[in-house]
Amino acid sequence: MPASPVFSEPDCLRRLKQDDERAFDALFRHYSALVYRFAYSYLKSRPAAEEIVQECFIKIWEKRDQLRDDVPLKGYLFTTAHHAVLNELRRDQHHLRLQGQVAAAGPASVANEAEYQEMEALYLAALDRLPPKQREVFVLSRQQGLSYPEIAERQGVSVKTVEAHIMQALKTLRKYFNLHGGGVLGLLLLLTLGKR
Repeated sequence: MPASPVFSEPDCLRRLKQDDERAFDALFRHYSALVYRFAYSYLKSRPAAEEIVQECFIKIWEKRDQLRDDVPLKGYLFTTAHHAVLNELRRDQHHLRLQGQVAAAGPASVANEAEYQEMEALYLAALDRLPPKQREVFVLSRQQGLSYPEIAERQGVSVKTVEAHIMQALKTLRKYFNLHGGGVLGLLLLLTLGKR
């Protein structure tokens, strides 16, 4: 078996700018575990850290033609990861405040059975709008707590495919909830209370 080629960041950057997907794969293999550990050290959540990794590498690919030769890819990746972690922590703080508002409102005003059932119906309707494979991957991740690699192995697809399914599913669900009056608070309430 031939030895793996030595990773060269300047070469990888040059090839990335030429839309070379193999260079992107090499970059991902070289740095993804480091970015994951960095994100996990702050977030203490496997799914959240995996999403940070996904977000960072998607940004690298999307902005590959704008990357500067004098800025190391590793530095760019970790700067991107740092910003993504800060954004996630801000979102978590916002969600904790919302959860506090839900708890303070009490079961009579917010979480009564009728409202819960309405939110659950809205969530299930939104799930039904997802393509079958996307829905299955989303449920395995968000409701059963499987990691992206575990889902990829179970589904017989790549981790990148799982990431793409999750990203698209989240966009669709948020849009559906916003369009149908559920809003973020409704979605948060449903996910906080969980399936009964």
